[in-house]
Amino acid sequence: MSDAIPVYIHLLRAKDLIDRDYAHQLDVPALARAAHASTAHFSRSFKRAFGETPHQYLLLRRIERAKELLRGTDMSVTEVSLEVGFQSLGSFSTAFRELVGTPPSEYARLWGAGEPPPIPACFTLMYTRPVGSSSFREARAPGSD
Repeated sequence: MSDAIPVYIHLLRAKDLIDRDYAHQLDVPALARAAHASTAHFSRSFKRAFGETPHQYLLLRRIERAKELLRGTDMSVTEVSLEVGFQSLGSFSTAFRELVGTPPSEYARLWGAGEPPPIPACFTLMYTRPVGSSSFREARAPGSD
């Protein structure tokens, strides 16, 4: 079992590469090279270590970033798909719908049209209450006045 740690360090290199360069052309052979492993061994080890295949993990990273861009920018769905590394709008839309449950255009419309979600009143009160008006008072030692 002494070989388990170096293998996972190499897998983390590939995972970090996906996290950093998700928008670039990445494929399993390139990721396996980054992990210094054969393609088949890398794919099996990655799935065993992280619970999903390298390709699934890459798709998830791209879709997470796409959701962020659709919520926070005025970019079109096509621009977002290219920004996160998809080669075609069709493959982006299919992957987005499978992972999110709604088409990217609908997701952008729902998030873009509405206002930000409401902040619970308790959070608003917590951050807007003046410091001196707290109902909590620390016990003072006798004679400390």
